[in-house]
Amino acid sequence: MSFLRKLHLFLFPVCLLTWLGLLACTLLYAHPYLLPRSGQQPNWPILVLQALFTAAVFIHERNTPDRLRGLDFVGLLRRLVLGPGLLATVCAGLHLLQQLIATTLPETRSVLFSVVYTVNVGLFVVLLARTNYAWRSLVLFRSSATLRRQWVWFEVLLGLTLLVHLFAPTPTWGFNTAILGALAAFGAYISSHQKWVAYLNRRQKIEAVLLQLAIILAMGAFTAYFLQTQQDPQLIAPPTQHTFLILNAFFAGFYAIMGLLVTLFNLPTAGVFEQKREEILSLQRLTQLIQRGQTTDEVYRMFFDSAIQTVGADAAWLDVASPEEGQPLYQHIRPEQAQAVRNLLADYNLTHIEYINNDLYNSAGFRGLELPFGSLIVMPLHSSKNQYGSVYMLKEHPQGFDRENLSILQTFASQTVLSIENLQLVQASMHTQRVQDELKIASAVQDSLIPKNLPIDNWFEISSHALAATEVGGDFYDFLHLPGRRLAVLIGDVSGKGVTAAFHVAQMKGIFHALMQENPLARNEREKFPVPSKFMAQANNALARCLEKSAFITASLYIIDYEHGGFVFARAGHCHTLYYHSIKEEVSYFRTAGLGLGIIRNDTYEKHIKNQFYDYNPSDVMVIYTDGIVEARNGAQEEYGEERLQQMLERTYYLDAEQIKEQILADLMEFSKGQPMHDDQTLLVIKFKASQPEAGL
Repeated sequence: MSFLRKLHLFLFPVCLLTWLGLLACTLLYAHPYLLPRSGQQPNWPILVLQALFTAAVFIHERNTPDRLRGLDFVGLLRRLVLGPGLLATVCAGLHLLQQLIATTLPETRSVLFSVVYTVNVGLFVVLLARTNYAWRSLVLFRSSATLRRQWVWFEVLLGLTLLVHLFAPTPTWGFNTAILGALAAFGAYISSHQKWVAYLNRRQKIEAVLLQLAIILAMGAFTAYFLQTQQDPQLIAPPTQHTFLILNAFFAGFYAIMGLLVTLFNLPTAGVFEQKREEILSLQRLTQLIQRGQTTDEVYRMFFDSAIQTVGADAAWLDVASPEEGQPLYQHIRPEQAQAVRNLLADYNLTHIEYINNDLYNSAGFRGLELPFGSLIVMPLHSSKNQYGSVYMLKEHPQGFDRENLSILQTFASQTVLSIENLQLVQASMHTQRVQDELKIASAVQDSLIPKNLPIDNWFEISSHALAATEVGGDFYDFLHLPGRRLAVLIGDVSGKGVTAAFHVAQMKGIFHALMQENPLARNEREKFPVPSKFMAQANNALARCLEKSAFITASLYIIDYEHGGFVFARAGHCHTLYYHSIKEEVSYFRTAGLGLGIIRNDTYEKHIKNQFYDYNPSDVMVIYTDGIVEARNGAQEEYGEERLQQMLERTYYLDAEQIKEQILADLMEFSKGQPMHDDQTLLVIKFKASQPEAGL
């Protein structure tokens, strides 16, 4: 058992014993028969016990495992409100009960007052400790090392200030104001670094505001109680103890209000963040859906639906240049209205160029059509040689579209055209013997790139499976040992099949081994090897120079650090990671955002890739796969799906990695029995051993 764990277990009885000592000492002073008041009684025992109890509670909370679970910020606040809300209710209930009993039995009034007061002191200190360290979890979320050091200094300075006010006479007004003002300013500066707020949508931000108000009200209930009892002649507590409690309440309430203000100031931007996130997710969905498109009609439909959802169009239609490739698609607009717009644009030769008009009501030609729309955007689908059609989108209000909408549609249109041309090329080329010969060669090359020997270590088990749907597939995976007991695991899927896919697999393997080499110019240990998000940005930059316009790559990179018991990963449009948490006994997916490599080929790509950090536990299981697993179909053309894969891990997590893999593949084979493979299938199962080696060995 680690030292921190032993300390955490030891501190609980210390908290209880010091509080009982505080209660006993207070009763001795309160009850004249227990300790007659013949002169002024020394109050240092109460102060010492108060200091010991407060320190034990705060240290106990500080060594409690972080209550922030992933990105569940609202859940943390919700759990915190249950505690303060309950404690404040108990405080009010005890006070009312004390008043009732004291009225009935006046002789018990003094003792009862002291008991209730000491109970409320204990509840209040617990409330402050839990609130303080929940606030720390939010402030230090993805913070820098500098901010973490500043937090430690803030804790030390605040603790010393409170102890001075507990034991020493009240300082002069000017000195007291200067010290408390400096601490308040320092805390306000730290409070401004709350990155967690940016991860909330509008609904979550409103809920967070309400929860923070509830916490502040709970603190207010305690503060009101202590202010009310301050002038009570039965109060035995030393004045400095009361000052100590009020100062605690001031700082806790002040910084809770700071957090509330940060959340409130971010409310107006919630809609913008949600819109940008939805645009990225729509682009990602389109990328994955187009890979599944089997016909040109399916690709057109996927593009049309994704474009409408992303730009939020009120009406739209898609014209297809070649009638044999598909029919026009309409959404909330009558064909005769669409035809009227076509004719007007044709008169001005605007049907095959990018066009935005955000003021249709004041445009002479459109005003005559009497359409119920104020904005129009036109995006053609064309390559350098061919015209495939145009998509028209409208919004009811003027100024409904901007240049960013145009940029997103350009990316969608480019991806769609490239996919259509890929389909046409594949259908034409598969009939030639030369292509068949090249596929055989590429298959041999690709087979040589698949790792034959899996990593072996005392920390984990790994089992793998790879099967191409055709002679040459686009799936790949690789491993690389890094210094410091770390393992890099890369898995991905290249769009398309055949020789080109095999070539890009080789490129990714080369990029992986090149970028994950130690950087001799690194300024510190952290910069010697790129973190997954940095690797993805560098890989995207390298691929932008050699990846065909028609190709893109989805990938996930995991760097597992066995010495520290955790891993970090980034996802570039790849399938979500399935994970079994042994402590929570729960199977779930890591739902993280990320854009495929090659979709955006400039420096802005790095903004679309985020790192996800996670501390693993012994017996945890990680299942990594490509979409050929979850998209395998049965006779009814139903997909195997993420839910069925999750259920399989829920039934097999206790087995070793090889057995888990075999059970999943057996279930997959039974599900898709008699059906051809539509896509390559790759599956990696990593299980962290139940008995982990000592970190120092």
